[in-house]
Amino acid sequence: MSDDPIYDKDAATPDSWAALATKQMKGLAPDELTWITPEEIRLRCLYTAEDIADLPYTNTMPGMSPYIRGPQATMYAGRPWTIRQYAGFSTAEESNAFYRKALAAGGQGISVAFDLATHRGYDSDHPRVAGDVGKAGVAVDSIEDMKILFDGIPLDKVSVSMTMNGAVLPVLAGYIVAAEEQGVGQEQLSGTIQNDILKEFMVRNTYIYPPAPSMRIIGDIIAYCSEHMPRFNTISISGYHIQEAGANAALELAYTLADGKEYIRTAIAAGLDIDQFAPRLSFFWGIGMNFYLEIAKMRAARMLWARIVSEFNPQNPKSSMLRTHSQTSGWSLTEQDPYNNVVRTTIEAIALPSEFAARIARNTQLIIQEETGITQVVDPWGGSYMMESLTNDIADKAWELIEEVENEGGMAKAIESGLPKLRIEEAAAAKQARIDRGEDVIVGVNKYKLNHEDEVEILEIETEAVREAQLKRLAEIRATRDQASVDDILTQITRVAGGEEGNLLALSIEAIRRRATVGEISDAMEKEFGRFKASAQTVSGVYGAAFSEDQGWKEIAGDIDAFVEKHGRRPRMLVCKMGQDGHDRGAKVVATAFADVGFDIDLSPMFSTPEEVARQAIENDVHAVGASSLAAGHKTLVPQLVEQLKKQGGEDIIVIAGGVIPRQDYDVLYDAGVKCIFGPGTPIPQSAREVLNAINQIQGG
Repeated sequence: MSDDPIYDKDAATPDSWAALATKQMKGLAPDELTWITPEEIRLRCLYTAEDIADLPYTNTMPGMSPYIRGPQATMYAGRPWTIRQYAGFSTAEESNAFYRKALAAGGQGISVAFDLATHRGYDSDHPRVAGDVGKAGVAVDSIEDMKILFDGIPLDKVSVSMTMNGAVLPVLAGYIVAAEEQGVGQEQLSGTIQNDILKEFMVRNTYIYPPAPSMRIIGDIIAYCSEHMPRFNTISISGYHIQEAGANAALELAYTLADGKEYIRTAIAAGLDIDQFAPRLSFFWGIGMNFYLEIAKMRAARMLWARIVSEFNPQNPKSSMLRTHSQTSGWSLTEQDPYNNVVRTTIEAIALPSEFAARIARNTQLIIQEETGITQVVDPWGGSYMMESLTNDIADKAWELIEEVENEGGMAKAIESGLPKLRIEEAAAAKQARIDRGEDVIVGVNKYKLNHEDEVEILEIETEAVREAQLKRLAEIRATRDQASVDDILTQITRVAGGEEGNLLALSIEAIRRRATVGEISDAMEKEFGRFKASAQTVSGVYGAAFSEDQGWKEIAGDIDAFVEKHGRRPRMLVCKMGQDGHDRGAKVVATAFADVGFDIDLSPMFSTPEEVARQAIENDVHAVGASSLAAGHKTLVPQLVEQLKKQGGEDIIVIAGGVIPRQDYDVLYDAGVKCIFGPGTPIPQSAREVLNAINQIQGG
């Protein structure tokens, strides 16, 4: 036995060990006893009964309001969670093959990832999406693609989740008509459409129309599905993308629930009673690597949602139950030492890309369900001193943020003011600074790094081949349909979008039946709604504050001052996102950090073409263009940018590429004229130094 009195059987009985431990710890410095989370929650290394003595709801049961311990009395002891993998592979044929294999191997539902062109309401033949077709998901232009996508999959038995927001009307209509032509009625369909446009304006950016008409679309979908599709979830209110954009757990929790409250108001304004639609609302959380906090977040979410819904006087208990699915973080995965990601996704418990990795991810869940016994106990965390205390702490933090949104007039108005986006971007910059300083450990990236990284086989999509196949199918459908009938229904959609009475989902279903395309239906509404353009802005000072005493950071700032003295201005860089990829976390963090160290930074509008970026770079007289890539369009779009700079007279402007760029692609980009490439995990001070050196070489400094 140790001499430590905590473990001395003569000095303490088991009942007093905790008290003795607490007493001993009181002699330690505060920072040795606690650590402060990014949410500003102070966690201690020991909790006792005193910590939960005054907390509400610690004696609740599963299936009882406010559902902290779960919305169902038996939870997973009665039925394990549904295993589905988010996937879409270039063409409908390849995606269908993947889904069928996954279902045969133990998958229990389908989760469809659509390509970026589809998300943004463009057909594959639109000139703005030449580099995006089949990237980051499956290309869907028409009912013919949808029928292939679900071929051989009985839609009356298999639930389908679809991550779609911007082009939600034609995509949901396509799924309904594909089922119809399979012989499955709308009332038999089960699954979820994401249909969460508010978070698109906050973080993911795959919107099409401005906020007001976008909310009107949601109202039409909820109204139609409440009447015709009782088993289908009309909206999946998403915290996942909020977390992926850099939000901490409190921000994700608060803004997701505030979005949900706004959708309730929208449905009620459309004439629905709370109990008509609230039982079919669902939620979607991102699960990161902070194990305890993620559990507390989910428990707090159920409690706070019950509180929010109670304001609308529901009579059906199911209206207050928060039902959810969750997905592992993509942002937490690393390029460096990539097989560590298998461990990360086991903790987060969801999926990885590629067929090989998908099998590992699926089997991870099956092993958790079938071999660990984890499903046998309902909410094992109930009554835990630490977990109950942490649940209350995160709930309090989130409620403060929800009240801040309410003071703005609700989430729609808060988004217009820019408040949520600002808070999320501040959190993202702070998180990146902690990683780059080594305060937040990422194994294999900023600690325990390998001396040599082996190449890993990756899935690569041949965009041109996929696009050619889509163009052929589009030509066939347009040549064989009744064009006058299509024109008539599209005109009706435009009129209803403009204010005539009617339901836009009902009209979209009819348009799909007549073989109208995703792009044509989207365009019909755009004539009245317009296409939304976000303003480009960044936070300042957050990243730099974390490095204010760092010697290397000071040296970069000093060298920038020397550059100014020699050239009469600061090094200037345009940070851009090209194509239809709306994930701008990396671009925004780089922009704010480079500005903090002394660069002049410009931001291109979202969804710019290489030609537009080159024109802006020349007009703004920048030294460099930093192209951020996440969705695999870099081999097409970045070389096009280099060519456009030469064509427009900006050949002296250097091009930098950063983001999710596999090392196998570096030579392609270097050969195209790219000066520097920064893959995932590159510390920003390192990239700032290399960019400054590259500019100095061109400028003769």
